[in-house]
Amino acid sequence: MTLWVLIGIVIKILMIVGITQGTVAYLILVERKIAAYAQDRIGPNRCGAQFGLPAALLQPLADGAKMLLKEDVVPKYVTKPLYILAPWIAIVTAMIGFAVVPFGPVGPNQLIDFQIAPNVDMGLLYVLAVGSLAVYGVILAGWASNNKYAFIGGLRSSAQLISYELPLGMSILGMLLLAGSLDMNQVIAWQSQNAWGVLVQPLGFILFFTSAFAETNRLPFDLPESEQELVGGFHTEYSAMKFGMFFLGEYLHIITVSFITVILFWGGWHLPFLGLTPESSGLIDTLLKVGIITGKVFLAILFIMWIRWTLPRFRYDQLMDLAWKSMIPLALINLVATAGIVQLVRTYWN
Repeated sequence: MTLWVLIGIVIKILMIVGITQGTVAYLILVERKIAAYAQDRIGPNRCGAQFGLPAALLQPLADGAKMLLKEDVVPKYVTKPLYILAPWIAIVTAMIGFAVVPFGPVGPNQLIDFQIAPNVDMGLLYVLAVGSLAVYGVILAGWASNNKYAFIGGLRSSAQLISYELPLGMSILGMLLLAGSLDMNQVIAWQSQNAWGVLVQPLGFILFFTSAFAETNRLPFDLPESEQELVGGFHTEYSAMKFGMFFLGEYLHIITVSFITVILFWGGWHLPFLGLTPESSGLIDTLLKVGIITGKVFLAILFIMWIRWTLPRFRYDQLMDLAWKSMIPLALINLVATAGIVQLVRTYWN
């Protein structure tokens, strides 16, 4: 690896970290506005009015400053090293997943390589492996807090994440069989030449998106927090920036899940009738690809937020029944059916 390649990777890492964390600040404002709309309220509209500026400009900055300036309370009874380590695990596992996510076109002919670690043949496997590590931050937070509510939240989260990782992983296998690769760029290329994943794998898409809700601890799957029962769940004893790190990790997971959904099932940068191909490398084509994939990701995030403020929370027995009695059998059926069809096509049509 040459020095210039290393410098380029470092620059891309810094850009991705800055852009994603800045995006999270404004996604919080968007979600508060969606919540207000769902509840027939106005939402945040005061911050910046004194200076004649729109709330959308200053509200995220005010929220971030409030989080940073709050008193960081560390209870005496916590197991301090693990208590401090837990939010770091949550945010680091959320960030390193972006290493293999293509934010635009990737390839030797492209003007810019929109991927931190290019040519990763096992990209999807890496994302699933890294995403599964997030449960350790939640379990440590619940256990190290030495609080019964936090401990119950940690136990709930560990059972939930382990259960829903099975249908999450199996739901994408059908799409990978069709594309014949774990490389996300190859999956996008296959969809651009054939059909979007949501059309050829509708059941896989539904199972993946539902499991993704559970993986991000969002309503209707937010049993680990469940304020009405567990105060704040696994982060009951966290305040100030440590709580903010859990919050930031959750929104980063939402962005990651939205990217994976768009790449696997919504065609990535592909749109019908635009004539974009994997080899398209002009400036206009590059800007179009980045804009399309970003727009699709934003739509996926809006849908996730809309679901949160529309559906009620499951009971815990319903949560487990849905995973083990419905989603895992359906994921297995989808996988076996897809494997059979792929084998028949390769045997009799090739």
